[in-house]
Amino acid sequence: QVQLGESGGGLVQPGESLRLSCAASGRMFSIYTMGWYRQAQEKPRELVASITMRRDTVYAESVKGRFTISRDNAQNTVYLQMNNLKVEDTAVYYCNAVGLGSTYWGQGTQVTVSS
Repeated sequence: QVQLGESGGGLVQPGESLRLSCAASGRMFSIYTMGWYRQAQEKPRELVASITMRRDTVYAESVKGRFTISRDNAQNTVYLQMNNLKVEDTAVYYCNAVGLGSTYWGQGTQVTVSS
């Protein structure tokens, strides 16, 4: 069983930065593929970025060059550094863990980009 807790969301202006954190409980964090998803109002949830146990990464086209996903296995934490935020990045951001035949989700953290 893995529990995920996101933090770091908030209200920022366009062009500013935020760093999201996702702390995971449980053992064997290092073997999970970790991901960040987001869901804007009236839109489906979408993958933002993911990182495997070998630190291979995948990014949505809309965030490439602006967002960076990383993980600290010693701290059981995955991060999403978001730079040059845009209004269209406004959404609830969810942490996701996949491994050992199971998928886990956090409760989400709101990111609002507005002038």
